[in-house]
Amino acid sequence: MKTTATIDYKNIFYPPGGILLWIVIYLELVTFGIALVFMAINAKAEPEIFHESRLMLNTAYGAINTVFLLSSGWCMAQSVHFLKRRNFSKSKLFLKLTMLGGVLFLVLKGVEYYDKVEAGLTIGYNAFFGYYWMLTLFHLIHVVVGIIILLVLGRTLSKKPETLKVEDYESGAAFWHMCDLIWLLLFPIIYLLF
Repeated sequence: MKTTATIDYKNIFYPPGGILLWIVIYLELVTFGIALVFMAINAKAEPEIFHESRLMLNTAYGAINTVFLLSSGWCMAQSVHFLKRRNFSKSKLFLKLTMLGGVLFLVLKGVEYYDKVEAGLTIGYNAFFGYYWMLTLFHLIHVVVGIIILLVLGRTLSKKPETLKVEDYESGAAFWHMCDLIWLLLFPIIYLLF
């Protein structure tokens, strides 16, 4: 019986998910990067508005959400680690913890959005909040898609773990880590710098 999964590193589909997945990841990072550059340009033109608007954000929410996503990213790495060693029960446990971190992120983000809407700080309030809503909602969509991907992987892991390819699992992990990385760009720039 095999105790660890073998990976063909010379296979065209390695890196995890194949080259197409990594093109998508790079395009997503570039898209967020371009939006952040435009935000910085606008912030330079209206520094008082951006600074005063940033102070209306709840930095604690952003920091707690950072902990949720980084913890879930670590759990995803552990899940991949245990899957490669064919320890399906531990892999499943860490996958559930990963999804829990994502759900907690979504719940807290929902609370934050509710607070902003109640205060009248919607997308049309000013340029800062236009960027805030556009960037954080776009990221939120990625987190939702990531959770759906993890749910599909988790279903296979629960029902037929021996049929789950490590490369496919690593693809889901790569997408999830992209969500972490994007948030690590958004949090300090939106919540701390302006």
